[in-house]
Amino acid sequence: MNKTYRQGQILKLIRSQRLHTQDELARALRSIGVPATQVTLSRDIRELGLVKTAEGYAEGVPESAAAPEVEPLVREFVQDVRTAQNLLVLRTPPGHANAVAVALDNAEWPEVTGTIAGDDTILIIAPDAKVAEALRAKFLDLLK
Repeated sequence: MNKTYRQGQILKLIRSQRLHTQDELARALRSIGVPATQVTLSRDIRELGLVKTAEGYAEGVPESAAAPEVEPLVREFVQDVRTAQNLLVLRTPPGHANAVAVALDNAEWPEVTGTIAGDDTILIIAPDAKVAEALRAKFLDLLK
């Protein structure tokens, strides 16, 4: 396992469940097939900027550094939304696709499996064609 993958899995875990100790985090990682030593976890926690709260580990991102919300970016920059089976293609003005895609990734909408962004185009992968069509409708509602 590489560091980036492991740290991504750590973030997914702390976002989806309450983990209060490094031991709990290590067990959760092992349960998904990601081994990590205590030393490695300590380093990852520090590098990810995680903080301990009463609810468990959390991301320690200050409010001012938070990622922008999806909805305003979609309203401002998305010019076209098309579906192709389980894929959506969003078009933006040049230079804006990446910002919209990052906001989508950070929003963690359950219907978005992943995104790929170019300069003016975003490819969104949905689990299936039905979900892609519902996602298209969601985008179109935001654009009204």
